[in-house]
Amino acid sequence: MQVNHLGLPVRDEQASRRFYCEYFGFDPASAQRYEDGTVIVRNAAGFDLALHTVPGGIGPLPDFLHFGFRLPEPAQVRSLLDRLAADGVEIVERFDEPGHVSFKCLDPDGHRIEVYWEAPAPGQ
Repeated sequence: MQVNHLGLPVRDEQASRRFYCEYFGFDPASAQRYEDGTVIVRNAAGFDLALHTVPGGIGPLPDFLHFGFRLPEPAQVRSLLDRLAADGVEIVERFDEPGHVSFKCLDPDGHRIEVYWEAPAPGQ
């Protein structure tokens, strides 16, 4: 069993959809709008991201609340970090150590996203 769906409250569904398609590999052609206004986009791995527009915006989010994307190589983490930073996306945390490379950034609504690579545990 694995998690394959995440619903996020957003202020501007189109801005959020562009962000996740541009940087995190969600396919804009997969966008499907539902009766309640929710838009779901899917990535190549079959993960569904449901964007729920909340009129008036969302309240402050606790700093610990985040979700993440694991990449297979540390260079991919560094490359995406450089790209996001160059585009003005707020980076709120960075680690670059042997065995672990990661960063956290904020999406247009302040949701924290972690992107990381971890070396396999010994014996794996």
